[in-house]
Amino acid sequence: MGRGGVPHDRSGQLKQIESGLLPGEQIIAVYDAVGAGTGFIGLTDRRVIIQDKSFVGKRMAITSIPYSRISSVSVVSNKSFAGSFFSSGAIAIHVGTQLYEVEFRGEDKTHHVHNVIMHHISL
Repeated sequence: MGRGGVPHDRSGQLKQIESGLLPGEQIIAVYDAVGAGTGFIGLTDRRVIIQDKSFVGKRMAITSIPYSRISSVSVVSNKSFAGSFFSSGAIAIHVGTQLYEVEFRGEDKTHHVHNVIMHHISL
């Protein structure tokens, strides 16, 4: 938890999201991602923002995904779901034929991201 009560892992990532907000847009959370490719995920009241570092030549992209374009969100696991539904620290966001996979440090972040996206796509 950090500035203004916005849950986040790194203040630099929060500042990056803040700098690109639309008028009246509110940040819900900004979480650091682990693994190759993704830098972080930001959730606002209007969209999901993903930093993707997987571009050739050390380039990166900040991708904004309006909730209305998300068709589903999945909890990703390498094992059976014999334990908790959110035992994994990864989610997959489906946007048309594109799939964005984000892995987190801790299942609590996975649970929060999943629930925020489900809330917005089922409105």
